[in-house]
Amino acid sequence: MDPRSEVVLRQQDYLNGHVLLINAPNDQLSKNMPSQVQTSIWTWNYADHQSFVGHQINSYFSTEFPQITVDQVIIFVPKSKELLNYLLHVVVSHLNQGQRIFLVGEKKGGIERAAKQLQSYGKTLKLDSARHCQLWQMQIEKTEQLKPLDHWLKTYTVDMGEDRLEVCALPGVFSQDHLDTGTAVLVPYLPQVKSGKIADFGCGAGIISAYLAKLHPNQHIFALDVDAFALRSTEMTFQRNGLNLAHLHLQPVTGFADAPKDLDAIVSNPPFHQGIHTDYDASETLCRRAKLHLKRSGELWIVANRFLNYPPLIEQSFGECMVKADQQGFKVLFACASRVG
Repeated sequence: MDPRSEVVLRQQDYLNGHVLLINAPNDQLSKNMPSQVQTSIWTWNYADHQSFVGHQINSYFSTEFPQITVDQVIIFVPKSKELLNYLLHVVVSHLNQGQRIFLVGEKKGGIERAAKQLQSYGKTLKLDSARHCQLWQMQIEKTEQLKPLDHWLKTYTVDMGEDRLEVCALPGVFSQDHLDTGTAVLVPYLPQVKSGKIADFGCGAGIISAYLAKLHPNQHIFALDVDAFALRSTEMTFQRNGLNLAHLHLQPVTGFADAPKDLDAIVSNPPFHQGIHTDYDASETLCRRAKLHLKRSGELWIVANRFLNYPPLIEQSFGECMVKADQQGFKVLFACASRVG
């Protein structure tokens, strides 16, 4: 069991009634709660959500507070400070004065910084420190009126050749307030991508998807991400730029295996972080399985850190992997399904 969950169970006497677990780890915490506690989970991680549902755990996959009544809330600290600000606001706008919020997280994950964010809404108390984690409690003294989701949106403009793209990104979404270096290295090559039915794996704020839609307005873009905030951000980016929403297919995925088949192209700045931890499974699976999801003449375009050894993985199925660019610490990799391999 996740050490954060173990710390929660150490202090289970503080818990009662219907407890909402926000951003909970994918483990059996709900099944191990004391008898006086009923749990629901609010997560924006689709892989975790599917796992919870598969274990008959009540789970809500959303960017917004579930439409349920709860007695207490436990927030598992997210990596993003801005996302925690959003979560705290949403929670205190749904609860009443006197109700308790618990905050749990790893020391290396910023729990002490996060505990200070609690102080805006009431008096805080550290309940436990164990397993390199801390558990804090706050009794709500100040509630707020719920602000709409777009209040938390950050926007910035990206120049793309002679065109410009206004990017919309919600809290916690990769590269929320600037164009990341990897995508910047990839952008000049997007006009070369074969048009048609295209998947953007790990779509984030929708920069790649939106630019491809600008280049060819009638092609179908499948924006794939595990994160509900990323999918919503991509939709907002399309709306802000007046792009064709009818040809945008937002699809939550547990991993690349959930991607559609018979694609003309797959384009990706693949993720390799899961919260504060490094995880290469999703991107390595993309390299290995991409050809299975492409038409015979389909293309794979990836931008990745130079130190990540993806070309051999791609070559195993495609037969050849071309390095289109190698700059600023990133490589743009290309493979075509029609090649023998």
